[in-house]
Amino acid sequence: MWESLGKTVLRYRIVLLALLAISTAFMGWQAAQVKISYEFTRAIPTDNDKYLAYQAFRQKFGEDGNLMVLGVQTKDFFKKSFFDDYRRLQADIKKVKGVEHVLSVPGAVGLQKNDSTEKLAVEPLFADSLTATQAALDSAALRFRSLPFYRDLLYNPDTDAWLMGININGALMATKERTVVVGAITSMVDAFSKRQGTEVHLSGLPLIRTQVATRIQNEMRWFMLGSFGLAALILLLFFRSLSATLLSLAVVLIGVVWSFGTLHLMGYKITLLTALIPPLVVVIGIPNCIYFLNKYHTSFRNYADKHSALVQMVAKMGVVTLFCNISAAIGFAVFALTRSALLQEFGAVAGLNILLLFFISLVFIPGVLSFLKPPKERHMRYLDNSILQRWLNRLEGWSLRHRKTIYAVTVLLLAGAGIGMARLQSVGYIVDDLPKTDKIYTDLKFFETQFKGVMPLEIVVDTRSRKKNILTLDNIQRVDSLVQYLAGRPYIGKPLAFTEGLKFVRQAFYEGDTASYAVPNEFDLIGMKEYLTVRKDSAGRAAQQNSMTRLLSTFVDSSKQQARISAAMMDVGSQRLPLILDSVQIRAAQLFDTSKYHVELTGTSVTFLEGSRFIINGLKESILWAFGLIALCMLYLFRSVRILLCSLLPNVIPLLLTAGVMGWAGVPLKPSTVLIFSVTLGIAIDITIRFLVNYKQHIATAPSVEANVIGTIHS
Repeated sequence: MWESLGKTVLRYRIVLLALLAISTAFMGWQAAQVKISYEFTRAIPTDNDKYLAYQAFRQKFGEDGNLMVLGVQTKDFFKKSFFDDYRRLQADIKKVKGVEHVLSVPGAVGLQKNDSTEKLAVEPLFADSLTATQAALDSAALRFRSLPFYRDLLYNPDTDAWLMGININGALMATKERTVVVGAITSMVDAFSKRQGTEVHLSGLPLIRTQVATRIQNEMRWFMLGSFGLAALILLLFFRSLSATLLSLAVVLIGVVWSFGTLHLMGYKITLLTALIPPLVVVIGIPNCIYFLNKYHTSFRNYADKHSALVQMVAKMGVVTLFCNISAAIGFAVFALTRSALLQEFGAVAGLNILLLFFISLVFIPGVLSFLKPPKERHMRYLDNSILQRWLNRLEGWSLRHRKTIYAVTVLLLAGAGIGMARLQSVGYIVDDLPKTDKIYTDLKFFETQFKGVMPLEIVVDTRSRKKNILTLDNIQRVDSLVQYLAGRPYIGKPLAFTEGLKFVRQAFYEGDTASYAVPNEFDLIGMKEYLTVRKDSAGRAAQQNSMTRLLSTFVDSSKQQARISAAMMDVGSQRLPLILDSVQIRAAQLFDTSKYHVELTGTSVTFLEGSRFIINGLKESILWAFGLIALCMLYLFRSVRILLCSLLPNVIPLLLTAGVMGWAGVPLKPSTVLIFSVTLGIAIDITIRFLVNYKQHIATAPSVEANVIGTIHS
């Protein structure tokens, strides 16, 4: 069958190569249109409760991960030259397309009580008329510091650290325009930093996601170039033939183009996982080429005829390569059986393209070789390489004469791997794939030190009925108790809720007395009733257009059934985060009767944790599926349970050793490392099948089992 297939491929090589060229051109056109994904919640199934809760939150309260933060640490913040430049920076950032609003010290407002009208007016604390001189600025700064609302939100009074919050349009964050916006802001900040000679820190999910996505794009190019360069070097050293090297590189290049084209055809985008598919194509495609070319050279020596050698190449290596690619494809395609969209996309595209790589190799390699000159003796000299033969002889000796030693060493290695596996931890951080010296990482740590982090944590308190008002005094006190609990956690920054707005109003009602910054009691609410309606400020602007009222209006829904508590927290990792969330949930249950209230913890921090869980669990499921399906392939191929068991052992051992090495090396199991196991399994299966198929092909002609093993090792 395979010999006939080889003859058919050669007979119709021009047609097949033309079809391959046309298909590759089409795939190249599709590949040029593929885009990068900026979504970070797609690791979670769309029917997952956490995903649904997060989407409901976004629909009602808007995006939670669109805040970019800017931080400086200086004692000269209210020095007029610095403050004026900082205010200009804020104004310039506001003008950037996509920036919706900026919350910072120069834009801070206060509430002014007017006894004659019994209203509160919103007054800018740092209007131009109030900061004309250094003395006036000092006076405005004194009033600003008397407002506890801003303490630990816009500044840290203990360390002289100052924060600016930049809210970026949510729709824009899902497009490549985010790179332009973040780049523009970064350029302005760099210019400010140079002018003032002060280090400026930038962080927040918009910055982290944008820069990480950009790095993935750039590093993908370098990784591809590196893998191509290394493959070319190995091929040149091995075959000593430029044509063989270029032929192999052409195969994997076509495979890479097809992988990107497949992404776009299937409606997918480049993600952290799918970006790994092109290098996988290189890793799997190069061995295909080496095995085909090696068999071609061996057959040419035997037959001294190019056509016969090509037919034998397909006949002998076609079935081997097919089942190797099928098994490798299964190893990755099983991710498509998980419930995570991110893993499903990766599994579908990786599995399909690894399988397509076989057909590309089957058409391209024999077809092109048929037009080239027969290989010269120097191209086949590697077959007699003394160093290679010496190592093969050693492998032969070890496998046949030192089996007990090999078994003993394997057991010892597995024992060590078992200890290493006990040390293996499953933990992920949002930025843990960045070097500890990277500015993204160090800037994040600055905000964690000064403001307890920037990762969004959202809590929604629901009264379960539109008839039950969340703004009753009893509910106000409960919400404030939960806010105070959160504020007391060392890993959670200052929470914001409507209760903080009420405290702000109460302080203004009592003539700005700092001691009056507290939740209003029943008597306060009666006296403050008329003052709670915020009117136009002195400039005649509507209150809802002011940054303060705009901020506070986002914390209670229009029906007054739900209230939002928003906080930023440290990137504590997926191991500590569940414990923190559980403690918050327990405290919430103590404050809010679960039969009358529903308290939902959501936000990017929660979805990150849930996504990490699904990816890790998806790995476990996929490995089990892979072994089951590959076992069926092995059973069909060899029709022997004994060979099946023998073939599975060499695949299990590398996985156990990989897990052990990760444990000893301190490499945690996380979304960015789970694919190590799939790659390990794919390589192990590839080697196992090639060896066993070669062994099976020579059973009839080999004089003994030992002779067949020796021949297989050297083939």
